[in-house]
Amino acid sequence: MPARMSSATLTFPASFTFGVATSAYQVEGGIENDWAQWERQGKLKEPHARCGRAVDHWNRYAEDYALAKAVGATAFRLSLEWARIEPERGRFDGAALEGYRERLLQLRAHGLRPVVTLHHFTHPTWFHASTPWHLPESLEAFRQYVRQCAPLLEGLDALVISFNEPMVLLLGGYLQGLMPPGITDGAKTMAALGNLVRAHVIAREELGHRLGRVELGISQNMLAFAPDRWWHPLDRSLVRLAAPAYNHAFHEALSSGHLRVFMPGVASTDVRIEGARDSVEFVGVNYYTRAHLRFMPRPPFIDFKYRDPDGRGLTDIGWEKRPEGFLQLLQEVKRYGKPVWVTENGIDDRQGSVRPEYLHTHLRQVLAAREAGVDVQGYLYWSLLDNFEWLEGWGPRFGLYHVDFDTLERCPTPACDYFRAVATGRVLVPPAAPSPGSAQPSAAR
Repeated sequence: MPARMSSATLTFPASFTFGVATSAYQVEGGIENDWAQWERQGKLKEPHARCGRAVDHWNRYAEDYALAKAVGATAFRLSLEWARIEPERGRFDGAALEGYRERLLQLRAHGLRPVVTLHHFTHPTWFHASTPWHLPESLEAFRQYVRQCAPLLEGLDALVISFNEPMVLLLGGYLQGLMPPGITDGAKTMAALGNLVRAHVIAREELGHRLGRVELGISQNMLAFAPDRWWHPLDRSLVRLAAPAYNHAFHEALSSGHLRVFMPGVASTDVRIEGARDSVEFVGVNYYTRAHLRFMPRPPFIDFKYRDPDGRGLTDIGWEKRPEGFLQLLQEVKRYGKPVWVTENGIDDRQGSVRPEYLHTHLRQVLAAREAGVDVQGYLYWSLLDNFEWLEGWGPRFGLYHVDFDTLERCPTPACDYFRAVATGRVLVPPAAPSPGSAQPSAAR
């Protein structure tokens, strides 16, 4: 990034979108799906943690939309919960569909553009037993689901995400066994990967039939990678293999139609997928951190480490603060020739004091990427609210708004004022120094 940026390059154009992001299972509450089952099996880091009522967004959505408007957001990312819509295979819940349609209409009434994710990690309880992703039957199941979702989007000018972080889903669920369906099988991982690409193509077909042209993409978690031991040839080789496989294989498949992953001894595939070529209107990037890779002499041969070589301190979840990696990855996706949306970026900040500085350093990378010719059109902060953080449970706090998990009261953190200042003023101003007592205390559930 340039050491000095002019006042012009510190300005966001009027067309640039600032928004916030959520996902159904993490905020809505009252959802019975594969993750709820996983929790009851004691599979989280805290075996007794349950999402349960989450932060009750299903009932408090109007209040939460107003909170998004209050920080200057003009877009709101949410996901549709497949398990609500199709709790039993082939039985679609009309009340759930009407509920989502009402929530999407209310987004528009609040002046917020819907950014709608069709699949954000979770599945109905029947899915893995009947139509798992590594089998071809998964494609027809997904087609029927998307066919029911398509009418919900009519007339909304929504940005649509078919899959959130498909490589995280596959790495965690099919290779490491850390999330549903809990499989550790390289061949099944690659079969599922191919079917997820095909399912994206199906989503494009079904949405197109109902809506005509739709702005469709994926939301891909992207990591900056570095060797854990800079001098070790196998660590360096891992980076050369992992970076294209993890960060770009899915993007590349939706650009060229060619799905290619080469991770010897772990999982590999090389296949062309009909209809995948040029099948997105935008590229979605989720960015949080950098991972250092170390070779292990036993399967799966890769160890992920989060280090702090620059002395900036790790985030509360233990991730490196590495804004430079954000710029690197935004520049990398320029190759696809599509508009770019930052569909997630955020920090676990349990005292609420360092988030403004995190926003400042990462939004600076967005401006630097735009100056370098990357067509970044929007930035969605993860997340509007503190929420249930998957395997981590109730510890992490990514929210612009602090949530008391006992009372469910939403309170602004200092980042709310900063986000509003940038989103409404369109200039990347430095954050004010925190005043004593301005941070919100962490609340236990």
